[in-house]
Amino acid sequence: MTTPLLKVENLRIELTTRDGVAPVIDDLSFELGQNENISFVGESGCGKSMTALAIMGLLPEKIGRIASGSILFDGEDLTKASPARLRAIRGNEISMIFQEPMTSLNPVYTVGEQIAEVIREHQGLGRKAAWDMAADLLDAVRIPNARGRVSDYPFQMSGGQRQRVMIAMALACQPKILIADEPTTALDVTVQAQIFDLLRDLRKDTGTSIIMITHDMGAVAEMAERMIVMYAGRGAEIGPVEQIIEHARHPYTKGLTSCVPHIVSQLTEDRARLTEVPGIVPGLKDFGKNMCLFASRCNHRTEECLSARPPMKPFENGQIAACWHAEDV
Repeated sequence: MTTPLLKVENLRIELTTRDGVAPVIDDLSFELGQNENISFVGESGCGKSMTALAIMGLLPEKIGRIASGSILFDGEDLTKASPARLRAIRGNEISMIFQEPMTSLNPVYTVGEQIAEVIREHQGLGRKAAWDMAADLLDAVRIPNARGRVSDYPFQMSGGQRQRVMIAMALACQPKILIADEPTTALDVTVQAQIFDLLRDLRKDTGTSIIMITHDMGAVAEMAERMIVMYAGRGAEIGPVEQIIEHARHPYTKGLTSCVPHIVSQLTEDRARLTEVPGIVPGLKDFGKNMCLFASRCNHRTEECLSARPPMKPFENGQIAACWHAEDV
């Protein structure tokens, strides 16, 4: 059996809030293989981005901490790594495309300077060589006239072009893992398709493993091989994308797939009415309770759901779901 490139085991992340300490990530486990594309999916506030920040060693200072568990990258536990070691890994071996490129890029530096800084920091190249490589990277992410645009500032570029700059910056050192946090947020569907095509091609060319974070189940169906459905800081369902879409075992996953028109049409072979998941994600003060946190929004709930946390139940094809009634869903 191949050793996974990234293995997260029983991860618990706590945040200090005005109401006390809350487990924003609660006992999460998953693996990422070599040259694999997985997706985290779920509503806002479920812990997707917080998991990515923990992998990068970028949890909020003073208020966020890894309380327990491990993050094994190439066999090295990043939860025990020194700040210097994390800086050496960050941007070099593990890179991240942050959610909003306009606020992630520095408005007073050119895009070329920002890409070149990553190259100089991790590869030790001189200014001229790093600048030339930055221009090559812009060309690789299909920005027209890359040699001319390398001297542009972020405000001179469109949203799609800024997102491509973020991708170029993340791929500057050919990382083993690329984390893409909502890489197509606020982009029109044509640009979204171009970004997805770009990520697929880059993965094929470089062998980089990708973790995509999204709330769009349609994007997951198009891009990923496996998905991790998160709810209220916990893993609700994990498994192959096709298997989960066709045979969702968790009511929350079922609700997410029922919101996507082309998935509904594919599964029902008619123009079925779209449904919605009622209610909202519970607040942080409720995270960590010994119960199913989805129970208040679920039509399958019983007394058992309200009194005990459901275990992860295994099914065929590597699918697992945290639901007391997974067999019935």
